[in-house]
Amino acid sequence: MIPTLLVFGYLATVFYIGIFAFRRGGGGAEDFFLAGRSLGTTVFLLSLFGTNMTAFTILGASGHAFANGVVTFSLMASSSAIVIPLTLFFFGTRLWALGKKHGFITPVQMMRDRWECGHIGSFITVVQTVFLVPYIIISVMGGGAALSAISGGMIPYWVGGAVVAIVVMSYVFFGGMRGTAWVNTFQTILFLSFGSVTIVVIGYGMGGFAPAVEGMLAEAKQAVMLTREKVSPAYFFSYMFIPLSSIAFPHMAIFCLTAKKMAAFRKTVVLYPLCIMAVWLPSVFLGVMANRATEVPGIQAKLEARAALPGAAPEQREQLQRQAAGDDVLLLLLEQYAPLWLAGLLGAGIMAAVMASDSQILALSTMVTEDLFAFYGGKERFGEAAQVLTGRGFVVGVTVVAYIVALRAPGAIFDVAVQYAFTGFAALCPLLWAALYWRRSTKWGALAATVWSVAAVAGIAVFQAVVTVPGVVVQWGEWAVLERTARGTSVLGFMPVLPVTLISLGLLVAVSLATRAPGEATLGRYFKSRPGAALQP
Repeated sequence: MIPTLLVFGYLATVFYIGIFAFRRGGGGAEDFFLAGRSLGTTVFLLSLFGTNMTAFTILGASGHAFANGVVTFSLMASSSAIVIPLTLFFFGTRLWALGKKHGFITPVQMMRDRWECGHIGSFITVVQTVFLVPYIIISVMGGGAALSAISGGMIPYWVGGAVVAIVVMSYVFFGGMRGTAWVNTFQTILFLSFGSVTIVVIGYGMGGFAPAVEGMLAEAKQAVMLTREKVSPAYFFSYMFIPLSSIAFPHMAIFCLTAKKMAAFRKTVVLYPLCIMAVWLPSVFLGVMANRATEVPGIQAKLEARAALPGAAPEQREQLQRQAAGDDVLLLLLEQYAPLWLAGLLGAGIMAAVMASDSQILALSTMVTEDLFAFYGGKERFGEAAQVLTGRGFVVGVTVVAYIVALRAPGAIFDVAVQYAFTGFAALCPLLWAALYWRRSTKWGALAATVWSVAAVAGIAVFQAVVTVPGVVVQWGEWAVLERTARGTSVLGFMPVLPVTLISLGLLVAVSLATRAPGEATLGRYFKSRPGAALQP
């Protein structure tokens, strides 16, 4: 009960922050959706980082490391520490400047104006919404798993997911972007400090990490966890494309518009890699070390289920995969090795990362109200107050849908995010590049890339639904074109994100070169005029 009560105390705190933000709000659409473009450097850095660190980072990373070893850090954290700050520098700053200049609230508003398109922008909005829902679902999944584990099973998974969904929905509903930013700032401080304390506490409880590492090195099956051998070079390289999805996520792009000054990006770009290291290192390392915590009944059961998987009958595989999943190993370690009161505080730190779905929910609300409701005349007909009310209503609707799906969502958090949300948005990243930097890009090129992205992600989902047994291969001559793996799908040995993103870029370039570019008046608002442009017909 003690850890559970401490976590509920944390939930009450973030709910109050949202109510307080509601009282400070101005009431207009720009204030609700962008906090009046008024976030200072510290809040901007912490809230931007916090909104990108979700259940995927804490629970998903430790679970993936439990099954695959230290390579998890190299797969995501190392590449993210390089790629995400670069995309913030090149894309985020330009997006902020254009938003400030033209009053854009969403990236699609910029794309509509830049490419002189209407309904194509609506299609991009719908696609972004579909791709973002899995990311929201994994946060609800993480919340349910976290509360269930922290309470020792007293709170069922479905109740835990409902509690997290209701709290997040409430402070987003009332506080909007200001409440979301303040809550994310508070949450980021919690889970940044969570890592070092957790490593010390669990390491002491396990009798030191040195004996655990030596024990893993002494056993061939566990020694591989301390190498890169469980991931092929092609699969490893594919992960470099995953962080491209970050800036294409609507909640990240919209957050870039909330900064008060351009200077906020400077410190963010410099400190972002350090923040990633502070969060990912403890999560991955403890996930690996969980393989030696055989005195923890829950972890021992997972190890036994993992050992039984290779020879299991097809009808038993799904149940064994669920039992072997490691999304809750960090919580099981806390329960075993931390004092009750400290386990509650550290559990609150985990909940802080798990509940970062607030920005995604608000981003969907912003897109629906600005890119659909307002674009098709709703704001002019019903007023700005109705626009904000529509946004709040959508917050409720998308949270309910995410919760219902999370109750039935299969697979581990890490794999669900990588296969669907990250792959889809990485494939949409070329749109942002083209809109911001390539003068010759067109709306038809953007449409071709978007249609391809949808078709590719849908194809992955269908393939994995039809082919459920790992090892099944679709051959073309000597080439293994598609292979069903334990993690999902590989294409020619690579993760789907690599070919899907490269083909998306190729389609955007080819179709743009074959179609008519926007007019010089439009291009003049985004790029310096070319010599002789005025003489062109």
